[in-house]
Amino acid sequence: MAFVKGLMCRECGREYPAEALNVCDYCFGPLEVVYDYATISDVISRERISQGPLSIWRYQDLLPANGDDPVDIMAGYTPLIKARNLGKSLGLRNLYIKNDSVNPSFSFKDRVVSVAATKAVEFEFDTLACASTGNLACSVAAHAARAGIRAVVFIPWDLERGKVIGAAIYGPTMVSVEGTYDEVNRLCSEVADNYPWAFVNINMRPYYAEGSKTLGYEVAGQLGWRIPDHVVIPSASGAMFTKIWKGFNELACLGLLDGVDASSFGPDQNTVHHPAVTTKMHMAQAEGCAPIVTAWANGQPHVSPVRPNTIAKSLAIGNPADGIYAIRVLKESGGSAYAVPEADVVDGIKLLAETEGIFTETAGGVTVSALKNLADSGAIKPDELTVVYITGNGLKTQEAVEDVVNPLSIKPSMGAFEDVISQRIAVGGR
Repeated sequence: MAFVKGLMCRECGREYPAEALNVCDYCFGPLEVVYDYATISDVISRERISQGPLSIWRYQDLLPANGDDPVDIMAGYTPLIKARNLGKSLGLRNLYIKNDSVNPSFSFKDRVVSVAATKAVEFEFDTLACASTGNLACSVAAHAARAGIRAVVFIPWDLERGKVIGAAIYGPTMVSVEGTYDEVNRLCSEVADNYPWAFVNINMRPYYAEGSKTLGYEVAGQLGWRIPDHVVIPSASGAMFTKIWKGFNELACLGLLDGVDASSFGPDQNTVHHPAVTTKMHMAQAEGCAPIVTAWANGQPHVSPVRPNTIAKSLAIGNPADGIYAIRVLKESGGSAYAVPEADVVDGIKLLAETEGIFTETAGGVTVSALKNLADSGAIKPDELTVVYITGNGLKTQEAVEDVVNPLSIKPSMGAFEDVISQRIAVGGR
């Protein structure tokens, strides 16, 4: 069951029932889920979690939808890998990769959509919809297929082909919009006012966003119920960034972290900061779309929208809905924010592939490049426990790295092979 009391405006504190709502009628602030943590604390335990399914739904007590019969394509429970080779190249001896690119639709979006889709079925919606930079469209279409309901996905016209095909294969109604993601999102807000559909990142957003908390839960559990000294996270809207932080603090307040005493959540569950949560939160954005990083660098509490112009299309949200809250997390955690030069994005993809055998999309290239900057600058010390989040699969953005294809071309003879291989070895190639 879901231990949800209702919704609350993050700005003015007004309370709302647990319905398909996302914006306060009075101040237009975002609505967030309110949990009955007193009851949760009575039932939850590490043992109870370990006995759950090998998906995000092992954390059903901390999610805002009914986990007894979820819309589940087995999202989550993804590997946490000791990155020895990448760590060696960067001078980091305690580096881990949370590889969320192996989710069923090949991105972390399966976590948030599984929660939103389950809640949509609870509300008896017959259509699941979204505005997407690509990965979300794939996940929404997949979960709608699993739930046996209709999917309508809206995408920018210039989306990478791999993501278009990755969504289309599930049979949704796809709408390609001649504009940026932010223009797609504005259109979808109008559509949501006129069609009785469950838009996962609009009217279902309070529930949807909570799925990202599981990225925090899993890392803590995989580290022996500890949390890292540092995490490096790619960011578009800022929601995942804030929810991973929330996940760490929930575990601490519930006394689930090793050696940490439980404490009260206080009057505002979404701003609680347990003193044992000392993880420094580092944000990575691409230079061509870095509104949160820019605001942080300029010491501004609010984010000014930008028009995206970046190779990292999954991060191309110029008006991030959770930008101001991400800035607060940066401040509370003592973290940092880095805008990766566009020329470095592909270098980050290649570095991860060549050191750890993980092929990530452009967002991962942004994250690895930001990690390198943090290591080179000394912001992360060699022995500090660091987790870098890889959130999407490189097969979706092959266009970005097409120049790596340069095979040795030979006649079908041993002599021809030995000629070219000796030349390659002589110049230090592989």
